[in-house]
Amino acid sequence: MTLHPQAQAICDALAAAPAMELSDATLAEQRAAFGALMMFAGPVPEGVASTDREIAGVSCRVHVPADGSTGEHPPRPVVVLYHGGGFTIGTAREFDPVAARVAAEADAVVVAPDYRLAPENPFPAAVDDAWAVLAWCGEHAAELGGDSTRIAVMGDSAGGNLAAVTALLARDAGGPRLALQVLVYPVTDALADTASLRENGSGYLLTAEHMRYFLDCYTRGGADPTDWRMSPLRAPDLSGAAPAVVLTAGYDPLRDEGDAYAERLASAGVPVEHLRYPGMIHGFFGLGAAFDDGAAALSTVAAALRNAFAAA
Repeated sequence: MTLHPQAQAICDALAAAPAMELSDATLAEQRAAFGALMMFAGPVPEGVASTDREIAGVSCRVHVPADGSTGEHPPRPVVVLYHGGGFTIGTAREFDPVAARVAAEADAVVVAPDYRLAPENPFPAAVDDAWAVLAWCGEHAAELGGDSTRIAVMGDSAGGNLAAVTALLARDAGGPRLALQVLVYPVTDALADTASLRENGSGYLLTAEHMRYFLDCYTRGGADPTDWRMSPLRAPDLSGAAPAVVLTAGYDPLRDEGDAYAERLASAGVPVEHLRYPGMIHGFFGLGAAFDDGAAALSTVAAALRNAFAAA
């Protein structure tokens, strides 16, 4: 399939913009540019209360749908949502439109951690924060109006990596028991050398150069890129992990490693729904104001979450 016209328009606009050097010296500008791009996430939906809260020592954004009644609402399921940004850029607040839409459409409490970013805090800081928040929710969800027996993890790109990793950590720790893991074009292999990385490595929003820089930041201090907590595709065993929904995009450098992770989960006996968006680029899911497929994909994910919680 050819590149979707909406994706082409974004790619054309980025190609016309001045190129930015990817280095620690421009990190503040990179983070500001990412925040500007997230303006295309669209508005925060009405009827969702979004607040700041510290959870397990991690700053978080908590999104709760309005009840609409004067009575006390039964505990809602909980989605721990990890934002994208290459482990290096992005904030939970910039993802408010995405997280609040998930809260509204899945009728869930959504907890979005502001996990520590590289290169200031390289691996495993992000994993430690991601796991600390999930483990806390497994014990204390009621403090947020949540149900600790109905929890899911979700994330895109680097956040998809953290969702996959925490799903395995939860399996190994014997809980929290997860109803679903939603992995949106996840980073699954820090040493990936795939056809999609070569074919889509320039001109499609996320580039191979971006990935090299982001992973250089994440591995500062000599982290082992084969550690499965960084590269879950290299985990020795995926059996027993939570059921998964995996989304990939046809023109995404990360397409093949997302596909490979979905295939490995399925081969390990994990129920997997693999959704491919052939005309889309990396980032489309979170930019629903610019991509019709992004808005539709979020609704598809919210429906999958509702169904998983109903069955939990």
